[in-house]
Amino acid sequence: MQKNKHHFVNNHVTMPPFPSFTEQAIFGLGCFWGVERLFWQQQGVFSTAVGYAGGKKTNPTYDEVCTGTTEHAEVVQVIFEPEKISYLQLLILFWESHNPTQGMRQGNDMGTQYRSCVHTLSAQQQRQAEDSKRYYQQQLDIKGYEKITTEIISAPLFYYAEDYHQQYLAKNPTGYCGLKGLKVKF
Repeated sequence: MQKNKHHFVNNHVTMPPFPSFTEQAIFGLGCFWGVERLFWQQQGVFSTAVGYAGGKKTNPTYDEVCTGTTEHAEVVQVIFEPEKISYLQLLILFWESHNPTQGMRQGNDMGTQYRSCVHTLSAQQQRQAEDSKRYYQQQLDIKGYEKITTEIISAPLFYYAEDYHQQYLAKNPTGYCGLKGLKVKF
């Protein structure tokens, strides 16, 4: 899949090994183009890459994921510097930037690939993700929203998407981005 190992925007590495001062997070909020841009714009995010995870096919292609038969989600791998931005700050950005109550869709984008998900890489991330979900559900309840459907699981294998998807909205500034939050603060 991905062959270019450097970020189009900041030229940092997008594939291991990553610097020792970084940690990794994986999020799915619908179409990965806008999600990746959302995260790369954050101070303290070292690099990002888009890919597929959570399904049953090894090394899926975009066309295969679009069929819905692979059960993969479009996700973004976020390499961040915890001294500059915490995992909790990334989770807050995650919750506030999309609609986590829609099941297998985000807006007009429908299918398993667009589901809301957090793929955790440690027990601490798992705990923080679950705690933040409970807290954000309370905020949504106050505003009358449905229950959160976000999948929070231990990170499955991450498969890098094709090069043309990496940092897509930097290469195609007028490209599609359907990313919308519910305007409910964490």
